[in-house]
Amino acid sequence: MKIRGSTAGPERASVSVIIPCYRCADTIRRAIDSVMNQTLPPEEIILVEDISNDADVTLSALESLRQSYQEMNIKVIRLEQNSGPGSARNAGWAIATQPYLAFLDADDSWHPQKLEIHYGWMLEHLDVVMSGHSTVKISSGEGVPSLTTAVTAIHVSARRLLFKNYFPTRTVMLKRELPYRFIAGKRYAEDLLLWLTIAFNGHSLWRINQSMAYTYKDEFGEGGLTGNLRQTQQGLIDTYQQLLSLGYISFLVYILASSFSLMKYFRRLLLVKWRAYFIHTS
Repeated sequence: MKIRGSTAGPERASVSVIIPCYRCADTIRRAIDSVMNQTLPPEEIILVEDISNDADVTLSALESLRQSYQEMNIKVIRLEQNSGPGSARNAGWAIATQPYLAFLDADDSWHPQKLEIHYGWMLEHLDVVMSGHSTVKISSGEGVPSLTTAVTAIHVSARRLLFKNYFPTRTVMLKRELPYRFIAGKRYAEDLLLWLTIAFNGHSLWRINQSMAYTYKDEFGEGGLTGNLRQTQQGLIDTYQQLLSLGYISFLVYILASSFSLMKYFRRLLLVKWRAYFIHTS
């Protein structure tokens, strides 16, 4: 893979921001702008182009952004084959130089104080290897919501995490030194598998109460994509199967978690179908 970079400046958070990029020419500038507008910018941004198969439109957009922001250390990596967001994040992880990593997706964005608050919290809790925070959906062009005055955090146990992913990837910051990685080639629920692996290996995970990351689409079934829902559910079951095979959970917990996820899947499926029907008849 090819790497290109430029020089970083002073007074920055010791954080490498990793952004997987796949056919993201229409949204990547918004994501990058949200990083560049941080009150405490990161030391580096790593953009991983996952072979978008769009006649190099995405790669050209990434290179254009790198040229536009030469004051920031932006590295552009192009993978050798399309491998999914987990593998793309692993590739960025492999070349990251900073002690902390923060993940962002190419179609999401951050609050301007995200790194100032999140990185600051991590420095105050050096025993914590991974944390995340709240996230909300907003419309394109909408102003970011105000943050709460007090910064608090709750511990999220591995058992709780089995039944709900409290850490959308766009919210996560972790220590680069962690020996665990996303499973190569796994495209659905690959993030939850990594978070659970970290938790079941004795590390405590924390969730900060601030909504500092933003998505611009529904978390599931956007546009009635029921196939996406099905693949996500299959990926979640695969995650539970891998946890079972590794001895992290018992067969009873596997059955309970899988059954609960199936109930959520059918509920979401009904919501997507109802939404599609409402749109069609309105």
